[in-house]
Amino acid sequence: MKTSKLLNKKNSFFIILFLFFSFSSFAEDEPVDIWNIEKTNDEEVKIEENETTTEVQEEIVEQQEINTEDLKIENEILLDQKLVSKDIKILGLYDPSENGLSMQMWRNTNGNDLKKIFAKLDNVDLSKDANNLIEISLLTNANHPTKDITLEEFINIKSSWMIKNSNLDLIENYLLSNDLLNENPELVNHLINEHLSQSNLEKACEIFKKSKSSPEDEYLFKFKLYCLINSEEVEQALLIYDLRKELGFKDLYYENKINYLLGFSDEVSDEISEKSILDFHLAHRTNPNFEFEPNQDTSNAIWSYLSSSNLLFKADQIDIADIEKISVIENATHNQNYSEKELYEIYKKFQFNINQLLTIKDSYKLLPKTEGRALVYQGILLTTDISKKIELMEILKDSFLEENIGNAFNKELNNFLINIEEEDVPSNFTTFYNSNTNNNIANEEYEIKFNNKVLHQSKLINYFENGYKIKEIEKELENFLKKIKKNKKYFLSKKDIIFIEALKSDGVQVSERYDDLYKIDDNKEIPTDIQNMIIKEDVGGALLRIAEVIGQDNIEKIDDDTIYFIISTLNKLDIDPIRNRILLKVLPLKV
Repeated sequence: MKTSKLLNKKNSFFIILFLFFSFSSFAEDEPVDIWNIEKTNDEEVKIEENETTTEVQEEIVEQQEINTEDLKIENEILLDQKLVSKDIKILGLYDPSENGLSMQMWRNTNGNDLKKIFAKLDNVDLSKDANNLIEISLLTNANHPTKDITLEEFINIKSSWMIKNSNLDLIENYLLSNDLLNENPELVNHLINEHLSQSNLEKACEIFKKSKSSPEDEYLFKFKLYCLINSEEVEQALLIYDLRKELGFKDLYYENKINYLLGFSDEVSDEISEKSILDFHLAHRTNPNFEFEPNQDTSNAIWSYLSSSNLLFKADQIDIADIEKISVIENATHNQNYSEKELYEIYKKFQFNINQLLTIKDSYKLLPKTEGRALVYQGILLTTDISKKIELMEILKDSFLEENIGNAFNKELNNFLINIEEEDVPSNFTTFYNSNTNNNIANEEYEIKFNNKVLHQSKLINYFENGYKIKEIEKELENFLKKIKKNKKYFLSKKDIIFIEALKSDGVQVSERYDDLYKIDDNKEIPTDIQNMIIKEDVGGALLRIAEVIGQDNIEKIDDDTIYFIISTLNKLDIDPIRNRILLKVLPLKV
């Protein structure tokens, strides 16, 4: 653009000169005053010089204008970049390189797909393996996705997942590392309320001591003020209290309790507010004769507070005629706010006649739900026949599940089942036995035992812990495959194939002579939507889809075909650190 303007200007100049000389030649045919020739020539030279000077000045001015405009545009671009960089806030905890990721891991992620995945995950009780993958995905320091999703929506997804998962140490680390006391009050509220509901006021107050910011949210202000009073930092407490009062703060219930604790008042109301766990705690703190009986409408936080503060009724205090109260206790037990042991002590207090105890499978159906469960529980205690015992356990578990309180019979059920040897369990109860004992929970404490007769269990898996260099593993693998080729009885398992494909992905060379040992087609093995994510290099989306696939399962319990496409996906996206950790969980023999 700049060049064409200058060329046009120069062309116009030459055209003018050409016309001028053409006109001079034509004029030679006319009579001329020879005494005026010198004068005329001098004038022409002056005109030409003036025109040339003017032209050059115009060119210089235009060039300066162009340069000025370019500089202005460049400055605007730099300013925009600075503003953009200021607006973009990267919220996370982990260095991308730690897990083979990058700052651009969400660049090709579709926000609508992301929202759909989390809508499904909200209704799933995810395993530790699935949650670990989500944690890495959401809390890696990276630019947020921008297609069909806002920064605020992405932050809300992170917060919702952390609240659901409720890892309080992780939440505190995230809030403090990113200075989010005022930017994410909902998450801060969850943190301090959870600590207080466990009667851990000191831990709840730590966030205010460690944070550089002063809380703007009213609830967080009230909590911090109370923390200062509790730690006897009265002078600072009064300072921020007076400032808030000047700004219009007013909360009669809260101020009544606080003024009593500050010594401004000798009397305090015995009113108990359930509006927040802080209000409830203040009622307990300021009343030495505090009493409270929870019901079906009492929040989980208050149930938890009562339990951790040893304020709940014990089994020997419960009247078994009060079925409604026992039903409330069953719900609280399901929510882990009441001890299973105490619940079953209450069940033992019920009285049944001999006929009911002899015909439990029929009699429990004729009783109110809670009383029927007590009968079945007593039957479990009395029965010695293993088959009948497990059958009653299944009936009791189903009864809880029908009322959506299945967690009320978890620990006690496991205690019953672990006292039964697995080989003694009738075949029709094997599934029930395996799914309700701790045997189905992955043991993090194990040792790897090498089995050099099986490729994926051999010492070669040390490669994934940096135990081999490329040339070394190539030689060892060559020797192993040579033996397999000769051994007609050895067939490569899916896990062997997973092992070999992971090595190939890392650049380990495998001779073509072993190509006939197995055939694999990724188009058939990997779900179509994940294939599309691989093609688009949608790293963030792919990791979350893998977490969705893992779901409630421990990674060690997932079938080999699913493990294959998980590892293949990680191979194709070059996410080796995460891949290696999974391989070391699923491939070796563990003892």
